[in-house]
Amino acid sequence: MKHKTTGAAGLAAAFIAGMVVATAWGWGMASAHAKTLEAQAQGQQVILQKVMSPTVSDDDIALLRKDIRAMKMQVIGQNMSLSDTEGNKFWPIYKHYADDLHELNNSKYALLKQYAETWSTMSDQDALIYVRHWMEVDAEAQALRLKYVPTVSQALPGKKAATFFQLDRRLSMIVDLQLFSQIPLAHPKE
Repeated sequence: MKHKTTGAAGLAAAFIAGMVVATAWGWGMASAHAKTLEAQAQGQQVILQKVMSPTVSDDDIALLRKDIRAMKMQVIGQNMSLSDTEGNKFWPIYKHYADDLHELNNSKYALLKQYAETWSTMSDQDALIYVRHWMEVDAEAQALRLKYVPTVSQALPGKKAATFFQLDRRLSMIVDLQLFSQIPLAHPKE
């Protein structure tokens, strides 16, 4: 794959990917009468409004995850500028990495679904358990990235390997931000 998108175009692709995720996820939130973030331009103050009764189905999550995986691969491919030789080495590694990450994301989406179903009735202890589990999943994702650094750096020059991990992390953060900004805080400001 010898495509290169840099600067604003690369950022735009990542932003569009995040918006695709937000749009795909918005179905449940809109039907649940979700209120949106308000930003006051002068003070840059952001107020998080309450989200009412979010719902998440297994089918919706499966479809969303399929779209995210395809989108991530496309954005990474467009921004890596791999030669044919580099691509032949990198893409099989990426597939293994994506499969491992998929397994980790099973835990993330299960937590998201559980939270969406129980947030309004959570006890203080349940909320703390949820936060601990969420942080454990984040730590496992970070450990997975660290595990793949030597493998990717053997297949690609240092800057290209670093670019992959930067892109992967940025895309993951965009997806997380889009997904989790749609669910309510455990104790929203009344």
